Amino acid sequence: MMLDGKKIGFIGGGNMAEAIIKGLLAGGVQAGAIMVAEPISLRRSFLSSEYSVLTDDNLDVARQADIIILAVKPQVAASVLTSLEPAITSNKLIISIMAGISTGFIEETLTNGVRVVRSMPNTPALIQAAATAVCPGRKATDQDIEIAREIFSLVGTVVTVPEKQMDAVTGLSGSGPAYVFTFIEALSDAGVKNGLQRDVALQLAVQTVLGAARMMSESTEHPAQLRDKVTSPGGTTIAALHALEKDGFRGVVMDAVDAACKRSKELAGK
Repeated sequence: MMLDGKKIGFIGGGNMAEAIIKGLLAGGVQAGAIMVAEPISLRRSFLSSEYSVLTDDNLDVARQADIIILAVKPQVAASVLTSLEPAITSNKLIISIMAGISTGFIEETLTNGVRVVRSMPNTPALIQAAATAVCPGRKATDQDIEIAREIFSLVGTVVTVPEKQMDAVTGLSGSGPAYVFTFIEALSDAGVKNGLQRDVALQLAVQTVLGAARMMSESTEHPAQLRDKVTSPGGTTIAALHALEKDGFRGVVMDAVDAACKRSKELAGK
C-alpha cells in the first residue's frame, strides 16, 4: 500500500472528509496516521471519539501531514490556502476535493512548486460507493496520482482525466446523484398514480435502479443491448420507451448535464 508510513491530514472535517476517513480506516490505515483540522468543536470531538483520529489546528495538521486533503468549501479556498502557506513545503502532496477550484489556483496561492492533485468525488462516498475523478496539477508525479487513486478507491471507483474535463465530471457524476434521486421519485410517483402503495412503489423503484445499475456494471454489453433484452415485440416496455422518446427523455438528461457543466465553469470564473 502506497499510504504505508504516511501521515494524512484533513483540512476540514465535514461529510466528505468523514467518508474518506471511514474508507481509509476500513482499508487498513491506522487511526494514528490520520489528522483532522475542523473549526467546529462539537464536530471535532465527534470525529476524534467516533474514529480515534487526531485533531489539531490547520497549521499543525499541515505541518505534520505528508498528504494534505483540502476538504473545505470552495468559497473559503483563498483564505484557507493563504493561512496554510507557511506550513506547506514542496515535499508534501496536496489533494483537493474543492469543487471548481483549479490546480493552478492552489499552486499560485501556495507559491512553492507544490504538488497538487484535484479530485471530484460524489456523495455516495458516504456509503463507500463514490464515482471519483482525479487530475494532476503541473508538478504532480505519476506516484502522486497513484496515491490519490488509492485513497479514493477506498470510497468507490476512480477515473483519471485531464483537468479541462473536470467541469464535465462535475455535471455528470458530481451532480448526478440528484438526477437519479429525482428519477427514483418520479418512478415511485408513477407507481402510486397507478394504484401502488407509496412504500411498495418506492421499494420497487429503488431496487429497479440499483439492480439495473449493477447489471450494467457487471456486463460487457452496451446499455442499448441490455435494454433490447427487456423490450419484447409489441410489449409494455416498447410502449413506455416510445413515450420517453416522444417527450425527449435523453435530450432532457443531456440538457441537465450541460446546465450543471455550464454552471461549474461559471463558478470557476471561466
